[in-house]
Amino acid sequence: MHTLCMATKTISVRTEAYERLRAARRYPGESFSDVVLRARWPEDTVSGRELLDLARRLGPRLTDADLDRIEAAKRLDAPPENKWASR
Repeated sequence: MHTLCMATKTISVRTEAYERLRAARRYPGESFSDVVLRARWPEDTVSGRELLDLARRLGPRLTDADLDRIEAAKRLDAPPENKWASR
């Protein structure tokens, strides 16, 4: 009789990462290993230097009108009403 034995590694993750893994399970008993193995990892990534070079080469990607709309939206943005304050 042979027993199947899989190698394991213990890792530490931040609570946020744990919650994302837990939420990504397809069913309650799915292992985190299965969730990780289903993940898609981009093959073609861009480094910070490449991104900066691209921005310098192509120039601004937003028009002045785009930037004006963003600034206007930021000025109008306010924190949500405090639901816990006494009325």
